[in-house]
Amino acid sequence: MKKLLAVFIIGLAALSSCQKLDILPPNILSDDQIFSSQAGIETYLAQVYRKLPIEDFTYRPAGRNAGEGGFNLHHEWEHFYHAGGACGEMVGPYGGMDIGNGFGYWPYDDIRAVNYLLETLPKYAKNYPAATVANLIGEAHFLRAYYYFALAKRYGGIPIIKNVQNYPQQSIKDLQVPRDKEEDVWNFIGDDLDSAWNTMPATNETGRADKYGAAALKSRAMLYAGSIAKYGSQNFVGGAARDQGFVGISADKAAGFYQKAIDAAKLLEGHYSLYRKVADKLTNYTDLFLDVQSPENILTRDYFSGESERMHSWDATMSPNSGMNYMTGDGLSRAYPTLELVERFGILDVTNADGTPKRYNQLADLWQGQNLEPRLLATVYFPGETLRGKLFDQRRGIYPTFNYKSADEVAKPGGDRKFASSGDHNTLYAGSNMTVIGNAGMFPSSGADNNTRTGFYVRKYINYKQTDLTKITLFSSTTHWIEFRYAEVLLNRAEADIETGQTDDALICLNDIRDRAGASPLTLANMVVDTVRNERCKELAFENHYWWDIKRWRIADVVLNNARFHGLMPYYVYDEGKYIFLKEPETFQRNYNFDKRFYYEPLPGGQLNSNPNLYPQNPNY
Repeated sequence: MKKLLAVFIIGLAALSSCQKLDILPPNILSDDQIFSSQAGIETYLAQVYRKLPIEDFTYRPAGRNAGEGGFNLHHEWEHFYHAGGACGEMVGPYGGMDIGNGFGYWPYDDIRAVNYLLETLPKYAKNYPAATVANLIGEAHFLRAYYYFALAKRYGGIPIIKNVQNYPQQSIKDLQVPRDKEEDVWNFIGDDLDSAWNTMPATNETGRADKYGAAALKSRAMLYAGSIAKYGSQNFVGGAARDQGFVGISADKAAGFYQKAIDAAKLLEGHYSLYRKVADKLTNYTDLFLDVQSPENILTRDYFSGESERMHSWDATMSPNSGMNYMTGDGLSRAYPTLELVERFGILDVTNADGTPKRYNQLADLWQGQNLEPRLLATVYFPGETLRGKLFDQRRGIYPTFNYKSADEVAKPGGDRKFASSGDHNTLYAGSNMTVIGNAGMFPSSGADNNTRTGFYVRKYINYKQTDLTKITLFSSTTHWIEFRYAEVLLNRAEADIETGQTDDALICLNDIRDRAGASPLTLANMVVDTVRNERCKELAFENHYWWDIKRWRIADVVLNNARFHGLMPYYVYDEGKYIFLKEPETFQRNYNFDKRFYYEPLPGGQLNSNPNLYPQNPNY
């Protein structure tokens, strides 16, 4: 969206005397100033896109600071929170992330802006070619559907408002619109996206949706609706909102929604393909998240430096710094992949048949000898790998000697385990020239947050091609975020296929993804729900899907039932000169829980106070 945002800034300068702003003050400019020119309309669209609730690098529902409140749209933050840290993909210092407590997201001012465009643009149609007007109207339907999607997946049924509301022209009573049923909201989203598909262009400028972006969103949204219909009666909390249809969808509607997801996904066939530019599977999968020309990208959000800069902090907060500019110029790592996520790709074999840990000469011998899937190695940094010429040399500590079985040692109370550890990366062991924990190593549980708590680091989206540490700092990364990519569309299609018994098509979709990933092909015997779900978790790791997936599958209260997640902890055995790896709880040692009522968030209290027609509140709030 760099071009669009540039027009936005230029438009502000040309159309008003305001200084550079993040969003356009709508009370300053007249309709003629906005809708009479292409620049004016793009200025208007820029604010709508900028506030589009894409869950990207800067996504943190509760806001950057506690006093901010509300939904964090574009307040750049240091990634100390990540949705993956709330559901077991990762762990971080703030594992709960206030998930389930409600974020107060209520973007009806943004929906009003879209409705205003839909109502006002036709009045100025004579200024533009008919195709331009149709394209813009279609784009507005896409944008409105996206806002409603963000609402529906949080609250279920919410008010469907298709027209601009005006006060005091309308009475308070007229403005107090009641909730619509959840099924009606999902159907409305689908209808808006059909309108978008029918009138949007086949291509658009970077950062703006085209008709294939509308199809991609429809495949995602209809999959969600199908899941809620099929699984919504499982692990549910009853109440007036459910009884009246404001949350929940009848199970007999599931197949219809799933088929809509499949049909939407098929619209992208022949127009997008999986990224296969590099022969080496590991490098290829790594680069697909860095290549702005990827044939897989359907809709991206751009980050860039310059006058209208917008940058993020992913590189500075996912790699170790160690206070010595180790792999970044500043910042510190705060979110780490779990062993549970890693072993979705296959169990790591680090234990002998007699229960003792296997020995390794070097840290890298672990992943080099496991025949690991290239996609895993492109998603997660293992001990012994390198980044920017620096070694991931993490250790949990050093044992003087080790003659125990792995499980017995891990089960011991902490004080009974005889390994040396230190919170200082410069501390040498017993007069040797070897540091206790390494530059990328692990602080004890009582130490600072920086550096891995699981033995792993995030690799996905890390710009390994940037080697200048002065440009790897907070708010300096410009890697684009991929909101829709073709792999997700194939996964949407495969899941809906499985749910409707179309296993042949599901197999084709999953094997296309697995071939690109460097994984062996599946067979029809593998085509069950758990297979496609696991494939989805692997392919979309750290892309802010898993939290919503376990909610719509209605398994979050099972997955997060007093859950504790784990890491693969490297230790050095000093008298042998060997490394061992122990599977043990991550060092934050947090418990994760999910209350069943969290499948829906509470309608914001302030909105209920101003509009009693929003009642009944969602169950058990």
